[in-house]
Amino acid sequence: MDVAEALRTRSSKRAFTSQPVPRETIEHLLELAGLAPSGSNIQPWHVYVVAGAVRDALCAEVTQAASGDRSAHRREYDYYPDPWREPYLSRRRACGWGLYSLLGIRKGDREASLRQELRNFSFFGAPVGLFFYIERDMQPGSWLDYGMFVQSIMLAARDFGLHTCPQAAWAHFHAIVTRHVGAPPEQMLLCGMALGHADERNPVNTYRPARMAAAEYTRFLGFGDPA
Repeated sequence: MDVAEALRTRSSKRAFTSQPVPRETIEHLLELAGLAPSGSNIQPWHVYVVAGAVRDALCAEVTQAASGDRSAHRREYDYYPDPWREPYLSRRRACGWGLYSLLGIRKGDREASLRQELRNFSFFGAPVGLFFYIERDMQPGSWLDYGMFVQSIMLAARDFGLHTCPQAAWAHFHAIVTRHVGAPPEQMLLCGMALGHADERNPVNTYRPARMAAAEYTRFLGFGDPA
């Protein structure tokens, strides 16, 4: 699969089959992603991969925590603007309700919304989960580098017929995740990721949020008129 096709076919899948992913495949994906650029080649990524009994125990504990009082569970960093403003608020709402409408979840149906949200914490059924940690003294440039690393995993996965779903939701439960994976205290959980074979029979995987055209966010300067 060429890069353009990988970009076109990558999307966040929210239903996976139980078909296993060999460890050798995951290792190969991570080797490829490790070629991503980073400032001064510092490579600030730390990855923990869970499967089998470790995955299942972690999913069970986080699902239980997410089903109850969440006041003690917060990300260690701000992901979104506070307060929200346009046009980002409208885009967020369109994405969320586009997905929930496809699933038949009505606005205000908190029980159904919670059930769908909790599926995050089973990796949407994927047999493999990845957790991405960064050391706490790293600055925004390294976070930028990290995004390129994570994107590289998602694109490389397409070459193996695999799909992914990046999941910031796990960062709320960093204390539980860290205890299970054994990350040291100087590392911070950025996000998780589901990895596996998409369940193409599940309608949720047909959802693709609208994207802006390049002309909406790009200015070309100094190009002049075509010859």
